[in-house]
Amino acid sequence: MGTTAGARTGATGAVTVANGLLLTFSRLVEELRAAGVPVSTTEVLDATEALRHLPVEDRAALKAGLAAALVKQEGHWRTFDTLFELFFSLRARLAGVEGIEGADAGVGGGEGPDDARPLSQSELAQMALEALLNGDERLMAAVARAAVERYAGMEPGRPVGGSYYVFKTLRQLEAEALLSRLLAQAQQTGGLEGLTQAEEYRRRLAQLRAQVEAEVHRRLIEDRGAEAVARATRRPLPEDVDFMHLGKEELATLQRTVQPLARKLAVQMARKRRRGHQGRLDFRATVRHSLSTGGALVDPRFKAPHRSKPQLWVLADISGSVAAFARFTLQLVYALSSQFSRTRSWAFIDGVDEVTDLLRGADDMGAAVHSINTQADVIWTEGHSDYGHALSEFVSRWGRELTSRTTVLVLGDARNNYHPPQAWAVAEMSQRARNVWWLNPEPRAYWDTGDSVLAQYGVHCTGVDECRNLRQLRHFIEQLP
Repeated sequence: MGTTAGARTGATGAVTVANGLLLTFSRLVEELRAAGVPVSTTEVLDATEALRHLPVEDRAALKAGLAAALVKQEGHWRTFDTLFELFFSLRARLAGVEGIEGADAGVGGGEGPDDARPLSQSELAQMALEALLNGDERLMAAVARAAVERYAGMEPGRPVGGSYYVFKTLRQLEAEALLSRLLAQAQQTGGLEGLTQAEEYRRRLAQLRAQVEAEVHRRLIEDRGAEAVARATRRPLPEDVDFMHLGKEELATLQRTVQPLARKLAVQMARKRRRGHQGRLDFRATVRHSLSTGGALVDPRFKAPHRSKPQLWVLADISGSVAAFARFTLQLVYALSSQFSRTRSWAFIDGVDEVTDLLRGADDMGAAVHSINTQADVIWTEGHSDYGHALSEFVSRWGRELTSRTTVLVLGDARNNYHPPQAWAVAEMSQRARNVWWLNPEPRAYWDTGDSVLAQYGVHCTGVDECRNLRQLRHFIEQLP
């Protein structure tokens, strides 16, 4: 009887853990989608099936299995990593998954008599030094827990982000000073062994920093819930980062994203061109084919279309405010150059110069942009944006070469520094070219404010589009005729 009751209790506990795990997983999927990560129903089903076979107590295996099912792009890994740590924290009380919480029991020491007395600052510093020196992960966890308790100053319900608490804790713990002591010790060892030791100490400090961050997140989750913390710590995906606010890390990530994106877009554009036009009606072939239906014109026949690729001309403002936007747009355009019969480019600030040769075949867009800045004649007088002079000069020098097969793409914010806009130049381009598109990296709410004269140019364009990030740039190129 007792055995039966125990088995029933064990089964109930297993069901509770499974239900809690699925609830946590569903919340993770919701936050991934809210952050912009594309997670399809099929991928959710694959991940759910994986949960049946993954060991819950092995967080590394659980994380790798879910990532394999849910993450398809390198740039989305960081978002998944952050959200997984929030929702599947070993010590977080999420959805009653006691099996996960219990896996972390005892880390960093138990509740003994010494735990009643808070550690002094010197004792905590000594513990941190020993943890870094010996690579003791359990001691690191104990140090992180005690340091957050002592230094973070976390108050229930206070609307402060986790990064503030992490920074405050590490600063009070003097983590960098501890690392300096360890690096000095490694330097005394000298040679290859010393270099290896120094690198290991840096890795251990990063591990301690991660432990502090995990402890802060655990406490925030207990206070506010995982969903609230996820919203507060959510960062935009690489394709959603504003071109005009790119940091060094986002710049490197986007650089790796452009080439795979270009390959996908090239395939889409080629397929669209093949399907786009049937050709003119072939009357003789239609009549001839109608003989099989008694003269009824049931099945019209068409002549094979002549599929000509358009020419693409790009005019890019490379002044400081929009330089990053121009750089990525030019890189993507040149990666798609096979989809155009000819691609030519001009750079301008207050003067304008053709830079086609500087960009053609460039493997490193950063080096190509540097060449443009040093070799192209884009400064007319003072080196501040003057769209009116640059566009009128472009039309005067190259306008006669525009044809009905040419699509012109203008990249810039149209901030003219209160110079004459010379909108007639855009009107002239529109009359000669097939299309004139204008891409603006500023938010739409900022258009035609201050020195922006976009409306005066826009009335002569085929279209004016907001293009603040890689997602919007991709959408625009997909819509190109």
